[in-house]
Amino acid sequence: MTPKHPSESLTTLTDLVLPSETNPLNNLFGGELLARMDRAASIAARRHSRRIVVTASVNHVAFNRAIPLGSVVTVEAKVSRAFKSSMEIYIDIWVEDRESGNKTKANEAIYTFVAVDDTGRPVEVPQIVPETELEKQRFDAALRRKQLSLVLAGKMNPHDATELKALFF
Repeated sequence: MTPKHPSESLTTLTDLVLPSETNPLNNLFGGELLARMDRAASIAARRHSRRIVVTASVNHVAFNRAIPLGSVVTVEAKVSRAFKSSMEIYIDIWVEDRESGNKTKANEAIYTFVAVDDTGRPVEVPQIVPETELEKQRFDAALRRKQLSLVLAGKMNPHDATELKALFF
């Protein structure tokens, strides 16, 4: 299977925050943003694997900045690392300033998707070859996050989590 670059999975969704999508403070509902992130991540995972993909987990979500009514929101997702059948998708959320047009990072998230066949069984996906410095950082960190998740779930012995241990010793 030929490895791919993260840029090949880049997915950008841009939309407007409408009144029906806001809370009593006139900010975008967190659940609405989660749905937008899930859609973008799904497309990125499918672009990478060219298979049916399913959301396996939402590993991290940071709601760092409220997104007000009327904002233009851009969700950027791309595969940061591929394992056997799973892919970590890193998502950046940008809000465009109404006056200047400048974009500010508002939130971020990390999802995991698994590629499956028509019967729902996991299938192998191409590996990732990061190109930019940020892609390399996210690629390296993805293995540590996976090891931490496996250790916490009792599926990996902490002594075997070499990448994770390297942070502390």
